[in-house]
Amino acid sequence: MRRVSSPRNLSGDGAGGGPAMPYLPLSPDGGTAQDESIGSLVKDAAQHVSTLVRAEVELIKSEAVGEAKKAFKGSLFFVVAGVIALYSSFFFFFFLGELISEWLPRWAAFGIVFLLMLLTAGLAAYAGLRKWKRVRKPQRSIDSLKDTADVLRHRRTSTAEETTGSAAAR
Repeated sequence: MRRVSSPRNLSGDGAGGGPAMPYLPLSPDGGTAQDESIGSLVKDAAQHVSTLVRAEVELIKSEAVGEAKKAFKGSLFFVVAGVIALYSSFFFFFFLGELISEWLPRWAAFGIVFLLMLLTAGLAAYAGLRKWKRVRKPQRSIDSLKDTADVLRHRRTSTAEETTGSAAAR
């Protein structure tokens, strides 16, 4: 029986929350690499590279969606700050201005209310900024892509050396 990268992928039911991803075999089908033809090896390698690229894209997509959700939640604080700054809870703040005008001149009372409104909007904007700064770049995807590129670069170099070595031996 051929071992696979994930039991979920063996069944192909996609029960892990997304579409069933193709898998890379962890061992050959019982034969050795010497028994297989070059054509089948090239075909398998092309299929594995294709599967690897699709898996990388899926990883990037899932990480980006998670970070976008965090950014959206943080931006909600900016929306709250904007609503408060624009509408300023008109009736409550007008009432507060009139109340303060009992002890201070009317212009001073409404100046104090205006400063309180700006302070409230500033605090909401600060909370939104703190949430926004928690959004990270998709580091796992970046690292995985770098590792894949290094492996492919190493394979290409070693394959080129083997090709030139076998051509020189003829």
